[in-house]
Amino acid sequence: MAKKAFNIKSRINFLCVILVAMFAVIGIRFGILQVIQSDYLTERAMNEAKDNIVRQSPRGKILDRNGRDLAISRIAKLLVVRPDRVGNEEQIQVLAAELSPIVGIKAEVIANNIREGGTYYAVKHGLESDEEEAINQLKKEKGYECIWMDDEVKRYYPNDMLASNIIGFIGMEDKGLAGLEYSLDSIVKGDVQQDDILTDMGGRAISDSIFSFSLHRYRGDNCKTVTLTIDASMQFIVEQILDKAMLDNRPKSVTAIVMDPKNAEILAMASRPSYNPNKFSDYSMEDIKNRAVSDIYEPGSTFKAIVAGAALEDGVVSPEQTFYDPGRIVVSEKYIQNWNGESFGNVTFTDIVKNSINTCFAMIGQILTGAWLNEYAKKFGFGELTGIELPGEAQGMLFETDEMLDSDVATMSIGQSIAVTPLQLATAMSAIANDGVLLKPHIVKEITNADGTEYETKGREEVRRVLSSATDKTLVGLLEQVVATGGGQKAQVKGYRVAGKTGTAQKINKDTAGYMEGRYIASFCGFAPVENPELVVLVIIDDPTAGEFYGGQIAAPVAGEIFSQLLRYKHIEPSSDPFVDTTENQKTTPKPVVKTAPPGKQVMPDLRGLSIREVSQRLGELGIELNIQGTGLASGQSVPANTVVEPGTTVTVYFTP
Repeated sequence: MAKKAFNIKSRINFLCVILVAMFAVIGIRFGILQVIQSDYLTERAMNEAKDNIVRQSPRGKILDRNGRDLAISRIAKLLVVRPDRVGNEEQIQVLAAELSPIVGIKAEVIANNIREGGTYYAVKHGLESDEEEAINQLKKEKGYECIWMDDEVKRYYPNDMLASNIIGFIGMEDKGLAGLEYSLDSIVKGDVQQDDILTDMGGRAISDSIFSFSLHRYRGDNCKTVTLTIDASMQFIVEQILDKAMLDNRPKSVTAIVMDPKNAEILAMASRPSYNPNKFSDYSMEDIKNRAVSDIYEPGSTFKAIVAGAALEDGVVSPEQTFYDPGRIVVSEKYIQNWNGESFGNVTFTDIVKNSINTCFAMIGQILTGAWLNEYAKKFGFGELTGIELPGEAQGMLFETDEMLDSDVATMSIGQSIAVTPLQLATAMSAIANDGVLLKPHIVKEITNADGTEYETKGREEVRRVLSSATDKTLVGLLEQVVATGGGQKAQVKGYRVAGKTGTAQKINKDTAGYMEGRYIASFCGFAPVENPELVVLVIIDDPTAGEFYGGQIAAPVAGEIFSQLLRYKHIEPSSDPFVDTTENQKTTPKPVVKTAPPGKQVMPDLRGLSIREVSQRLGELGIELNIQGTGLASGQSVPANTVVEPGTTVTVYFTP
């Protein structure tokens, strides 16, 4: 029994010795690993578990003035292969065959790109979620170390073609290539950050540690949101009307701009033909470019609004001053004739503007001189960039004053031999609608940081006064007559007072520097309501081929339709319109013959549409007595317009609210 107890005790002692020895070995080994080999083993472990990822912050949004998305982004994945890690030919073919059905690219195409070697082969951009999941599963099952996925921006334009010529598009690597995407690239572009993270055996990020915060997506310092002055609903209305204009007139292109003259905000800007930025590679650069800022053209008679303003401001003319129109004149061996080839005889300056009489404008230009014409053109912003945020803006062309011939002065006076952009013309007309003050046009309303804080806000920016307030009011009255009773009648909107000017310019032959026979650019530029302008509308129809080509015939009605729909969309109350029934009256009442007053007498002016103050001032200058009936705007007069009367004659003028 004692012997048995001794054996058990011996065994226990032996076991203890073994355990102590084992613990000693473990302790020594632990010391070696933690102290002697610590740096080596840590580096080895990190190399096996560490992975490098590229974090891409999303590109900033582009919104309309009401917060509607025009351009948005999501973070997609880019599939990358490292050819130098794939292996031999058999492994290349296996990898290509496995990737092909996932990404929808032929296996041979993938294999050939891998065979070219190198350290980077971008297989497919913008992976969809199911493709991304399938690649992760493949990598998990096969343990591929030669493939991985990087973050990248995938841009979406949810409204397809809407405002596409303004917005533009992006290419690879989040790079803006056209429109605001290009000009504001540094503002909206997302940021890229590379990070090292720990992964498990399946290549998945270890996110349950105290360091998991580092895996949160990097927000970036750029990726700002841009809010435009564009109203998406107004843009849609304008684009629909332009689509119809394309069908009706079969032109090369149509361009329209809608501005708020009080602050020079662009409310709509459209061109046809256009393109879908989601599929920009399917279109030509002619479809992609923004004609409103990049095209230059001869403005034709729309430029006469500027000439008329200059002549009134300099006191060269007054509304009732009479001229004789011979129908055709010769200036420096260059013939200037009217659009209808006929003579209007003795006419007032009001009739000259209303009927767009070329010969008389050429005469007025000679009185103003080329230097003053150029000076006023530059004051209105022609011949220089407006500075709008859009890329590709053209400067236009004016004459060098020192080199101008008399014929150059004459042609410039009727809007020929110079070149302007649609935006320049719309901005100039906005100055007329804005009491003679030129503003800098802008299409960006505000920019906010990625965290929602304000970065920049754009507002009204005055450039200079181009006409005195008194002159501007007179000019506005003349331009209202153009729409009420002149060549722009098809731009009328029942219940609203509209002012503007039509234009018809022959197209320049770029090969011969002359004009192309039978090829025209028709246009209309105007504003409404006259008493409180809120909309400036420009319409340009380039090279119509459906028959009519005059601006008053095809551009004015398009502008009228835009005015009609937008005035109602903005809930602008109708104004008292003294010209609503003018067209009907003209059908039954012959137009009085314009007369020139003999010495010592006066010609009774046409007072319709003027306020009591304006009528009183006009008649006072002529020495004619006024009898007022009613209130509001003049709708009739007891002595017909263009009647020769004695100074001191009394005329009763009827005013209606």
